[in-house]
Amino acid sequence: MVDGLRAYGLIAMMWMRSTMTYRASFAITAFGNFAGTAADFVVILLMFAHTEALGGYTLPEIALLYGVSGTAFGLTDLLMGSMDKLGRRVRDGTLDTLLVRPVPVLAQVAADRFALRRLGRITQGLFVLGYALFALDIAWTPLRVAMVPMSVLSGAAIFAALFVAGAAFQFVAQDAAEVQNSFTYGGNTLLQYPPTIFAKDLVRGVTFVVPLAFVNWLPVLYVLGRPYPLDLPRWAAFASPLVAAVCCGLAGLAWRVGLRSYRSTGS
Repeated sequence: MVDGLRAYGLIAMMWMRSTMTYRASFAITAFGNFAGTAADFVVILLMFAHTEALGGYTLPEIALLYGVSGTAFGLTDLLMGSMDKLGRRVRDGTLDTLLVRPVPVLAQVAADRFALRRLGRITQGLFVLGYALFALDIAWTPLRVAMVPMSVLSGAAIFAALFVAGAAFQFVAQDAAEVQNSFTYGGNTLLQYPPTIFAKDLVRGVTFVVPLAFVNWLPVLYVLGRPYPLDLPRWAAFASPLVAAVCCGLAGLAWRVGLRSYRSTGS
């Protein structure tokens, strides 16, 4: 693991030096990334121009859901956003060049074309999160204060597991990036809205099958003092780190199985 982290850092630094060679281009693309993701929140603002609540939640409450999910996903997208390109490497055979290097393949794939412009997504998520924390009248306790950074970090780990598991699936399906994106980018969009607007079966699916609810729904509802979906116990909000650890373990296992099954392009 130490070798993998070191290799990841070296590859990421190489791409960052390349990016900062053209600083004006970096600034423009980073702002474009910021503006593009901000459009999602503008849609929510337009909704609240015609209503005072959505699914029983006010604008600051939904902003808290949005901010936690957006920041967590932004961290993962920055660190592992290249994982969805694995199918293309499998199809054109360029993955073979990574296999002959004395560096973990996962670190190489994750750090490949490290895009510093994705800081725009994180910045936008932090802005919305800051607005929500300022606008909400919450009776803060030490547990509620700790819950906010814990949910961001645990959510980032859960999203990272989805990126890795989706990449492992592409060893079999080859170019199935859109399937992976439906769980990663699509999951982030889903979590920007309260669970009360979705069908119970969907809420069960993202709680017990693909545990996206532990990214922000359960932790944020604990902070807000609102009831959980599906009548889950109150301690479920504190299970996010454990769920993240289990997801990462399963994703790592799926990656190892997928990599061992790889038989070069054309298989």
